[in-house]
Amino acid sequence: MAHIIILGAGTGGMPAAYELRNLLDKSHTITVINAVDYFQFVPSNPWVAVGWREREAITFPIRPYLEKKNIDFIAQPVARINAEQSSVDLADGRQIFYDYLVITTGPKLAFDEVPGAGPSGFTHSICSIDHAETAYTAYQELIKDPGPVIIGAMPFASCFGPAYEFSFIVNTDLRRRKIRNKVPMTYITSEPYIGHMGLGGVGDSRSMLESELRNNDIKWITNAKVTRVEKDKMFVTELDDNGNVKKEHELPFKYSMMLPAFKGVDPVAAVDGLCNPRGFVIVDDQQRSKKYKNIYSAGVCIAIPPIEVTPVPTGAPKTGYMIETMVTALVHNIASDLKGEVATAKGSWNAICLADLGDTGVAFVALPQIPPRNVNWFKKGKWVHTAKVAFEKYFMYKMKNGTSEPIYEKYVLKMLGIERLDR
Repeated sequence: MAHIIILGAGTGGMPAAYELRNLLDKSHTITVINAVDYFQFVPSNPWVAVGWREREAITFPIRPYLEKKNIDFIAQPVARINAEQSSVDLADGRQIFYDYLVITTGPKLAFDEVPGAGPSGFTHSICSIDHAETAYTAYQELIKDPGPVIIGAMPFASCFGPAYEFSFIVNTDLRRRKIRNKVPMTYITSEPYIGHMGLGGVGDSRSMLESELRNNDIKWITNAKVTRVEKDKMFVTELDDNGNVKKEHELPFKYSMMLPAFKGVDPVAAVDGLCNPRGFVIVDDQQRSKKYKNIYSAGVCIAIPPIEVTPVPTGAPKTGYMIETMVTALVHNIASDLKGEVATAKGSWNAICLADLGDTGVAFVALPQIPPRNVNWFKKGKWVHTAKVAFEKYFMYKMKNGTSEPIYEKYVLKMLGIERLDR
């Protein structure tokens, strides 16, 4: 009988718990540990930040749903991972031992890397439901007293989709309120060009997104290194393609949402030999730590090298389909290890994304994520907005009911008109 601890109950941790429970014999104990007692569907946070969603629509209490599936749950932050003795220390003083540890914590939001950034400074975030609600409170003040808006991503950011989404969602909402003419908008990004998205671009993403920004009167600055933020002012160094300073900007704003760089969470990053210098877990093809053979990891918290060197550092995103396949792989590899068999399952490096643009949207498929690719597909249409709403409902349903079917294989690919993906 093995005890499997899963750290994190997000879009990686919850499916991992359900898949392990469905695959393993009931004699094995599964415990999910999460800092808070609720699940949050992070992709919907841009809608929360403009009042298109409320907290209750995209969150739910974790305990009753896990317990229905005979999965234990502890709502406590982790203070320390003792990898050598296979235990975790919780913030309340408890120590819990494991046979296998699955790390799906998501990232630490590194607002501190840019002075004045973040909800405790002068910019907002949509990386958590709490941040999105705070952003909405500030957005309501913008509606009362319109002025310049800056949206984008900081140096070392690796998840650019939500920044694009939020730019166009804010644009659409302000148009509906008939005050868009009072709000100059600028998209500031560490990407070397519009549509790069940490992926080196996908299909015609550059010209398509540039066209969308132009058509919606949103200016942009790429190769942008935000150096500090003060009240109502952002300081940005724009670099050329060779990394030389091209221009210094002092940009006024009334409201700003800037995605931060990601790092590994502190208790994970502190484990000797587990992570890279930014605290991301180093794993092999089977999602297993290269140093600790009973530790597995999946999702945003694992180490993936950037697609390419860029003048301002950018990271590679970990999209939903990638996370789904990583989780399925580690679940089957733990099952194999328990049987004394060789673990062979691998996750995918394919990327699939649905991005809402307010009243339309874009969808892309990159197979594999790193160029050159077998499939390089990027499409725009109002159907994407509808599809993302439907996906939200379906994912929430799945997380409440504990089903372990692959969402992207059975839902998103069919919706995109793609029969299957070769992993």
